[in-house]
Amino acid sequence: MIKKESTNVARQRRHARVRARISGTSETPRLNVFRSNSHIFAQIIDDEKGATLVSASSAELKLKNGGNIEGAKAVGAEIAKKATASGIKSVVFDRGGYQYHGRVAALAEAARENGLEF
Repeated sequence: MIKKESTNVARQRRHARVRARISGTSETPRLNVFRSNSHIFAQIIDDEKGATLVSASSAELKLKNGGNIEGAKAVGAEIAKKATASGIKSVVFDRGGYQYHGRVAALAEAARENGLEF
């Protein structure tokens, strides 16, 4: 009997494939998304320095329900505001092995609407 791979392990394998092609630089850092059942997290990372420049999450914003599309939109708007305040205009989007759909797409669209370019 073949043992089935867990969903998170499969996501990590997909993320590794994406990360083989995408990396953040000082000029265009990487916008990474992590999605849990109850929250969504976003970080802007400079991979050359190995440093997180800006971060936002639904847990940090103390949203009643951060695990839905409205929570993702709020996090996307917040990360864009923090990034523009830090002088970051354009980023490379890293979907983290998740499908570009639902909460991940909502976060990306909200970040675009609030001034980030990718």
